[in-house]
Amino acid sequence: MAVSKNSRNSPRFSGFVSSPAGSVALCALVCAVTMAFAALHFYRSGVTLWYGDAEAHMNQARRIIDSRTPGLSQLGSTWLPLPHFLMIPFVRHDDLWKTGLGGAIPAAMAMTLASIFFFAAVRRVFDSSLSATVATAVFLLNPNTLYLGSIPMTEPYFFAAVFAVLYFTVRFGETRGWGALLGVSIAACAASLTRYDGWFLLPFVALYLLVSGKGAVRRVSGTLVFCLIAAVGPAFWLAQNRWYFGDPLYFYRGPWSAMAIQGKSAYPGHGDWHLAVQYFIEASRLLAGWPAIALGAIGVLVAFAGGGRRQALSVIWPVFLLALLPAFYIWNIHSAASPIFVPTLKPSYAGHPSFYNTRYAMAILPLAALGIGAIARFGKVAATLALLTVFSTVLLHPTEHSITWQESDVNSRARRDWTAQTAEWLKHKIGPNETFITSFGDMTGIYRTLGIPLRDTLTGDNDVEFVMAVRNPQVFLHTDWAIVTGGDEVQGALDRARRDGPRYELQQRITVRGEPALEIYKRVYDPPELP
Repeated sequence: MAVSKNSRNSPRFSGFVSSPAGSVALCALVCAVTMAFAALHFYRSGVTLWYGDAEAHMNQARRIIDSRTPGLSQLGSTWLPLPHFLMIPFVRHDDLWKTGLGGAIPAAMAMTLASIFFFAAVRRVFDSSLSATVATAVFLLNPNTLYLGSIPMTEPYFFAAVFAVLYFTVRFGETRGWGALLGVSIAACAASLTRYDGWFLLPFVALYLLVSGKGAVRRVSGTLVFCLIAAVGPAFWLAQNRWYFGDPLYFYRGPWSAMAIQGKSAYPGHGDWHLAVQYFIEASRLLAGWPAIALGAIGVLVAFAGGGRRQALSVIWPVFLLALLPAFYIWNIHSAASPIFVPTLKPSYAGHPSFYNTRYAMAILPLAALGIGAIARFGKVAATLALLTVFSTVLLHPTEHSITWQESDVNSRARRDWTAQTAEWLKHKIGPNETFITSFGDMTGIYRTLGIPLRDTLTGDNDVEFVMAVRNPQVFLHTDWAIVTGGDEVQGALDRARRDGPRYELQQRITVRGEPALEIYKRVYDPPELP
């Protein structure tokens, strides 16, 4: 039913909108519409799957239900599983998977949910819908938030979980209720199944619950309940790695871990706190702009000093919790083989890209947004000036501050080129239900583009069957096509098969500047049957 102009201006409607429930409902509507338009914009721009990780996340979700070996084994060992589970209802539809919308839609929904929880939490912290509106706008309308919230990355799901933790811990601090405690516990578990940052937060949240509850027995029992529920996430992942890979810490020290990928290559910030902070802050500046960072810092100080002792106490935990996010990434740069590269800080290490892991700087944005929300407590004029200051920088230099989009563009050009060329050549050559063997996961984008079911492909994700095919091709290699890069293990299998069969002949070579050539082979005969 449409709402008439008179009803919109009625005291009852105005009262509902200004109430906590009404303001959250209005926020939910605005955020949902914003993210829907953002996801549609990036889809129409053709950039939904520019991030290699975005393509991989969506295809990993698809493999759980569409693979030669479907099931939990397709969760892999490194990326945590919750985002992939949440994508399954969407990527199971062929058209949504083929276009990338199967990953974009749930991501946009998750970022909407994140914004709602953030609004509700800030509103409780400052008892102000204006502060919550300003803080949410600073977070959600940042171009990097809109982009990462519109593509199949893990950031939207993580922010939804972390902001739920923020909301329920703030609520628990006010009510000491079991409902808030269960909300914190479930949200923390979700965070721990989304990104490893969530594991880092768990002991701090447990400590907060332990010191903020009522009565010693209730504090201990409540904290114990939280630990039991929240620990389900890490326990599941350790068990998953132990069951499928024989090592509960395979995600940390296996061949696809950050430590293995980085190897012994030096990078700025590793073992150097000064450089680690410098690179993180520079990425943050490019992502949010100095005005947002400066106003956020001023706002945090204002929140502590300008509202009396009770207000200062209520702000300590939200500030501390959100400050843990950038602290985690600075520590990660220093100690955990996770570098950040930005073009404005040229590293003295040859071969490093100009953009790498810039999205880690998103960790600074919620803290800055909270601080700017505190400034809005001084009234609408202060709120308006703060927003104009923050967004004027972004509007004047939109490309510079869309740093995650730039990273996805620069680092994916070669991959996009050979994916498009290969798919274009194959679509005129392949027949129905033909099968493929592929050497590495990035090639899955070729099959997605062509709409080829992943059950018709054989890759390293199929474990034993793939190993048997590449080690004993004369017996176990039966695919119609092979797509390889020179020197990879499938190329080696084809070379060994030339003697005893099956025989594959080169049909096409795809060359892209700066990348190894991609070679497409077609099976031309079956090996003779044994007498």
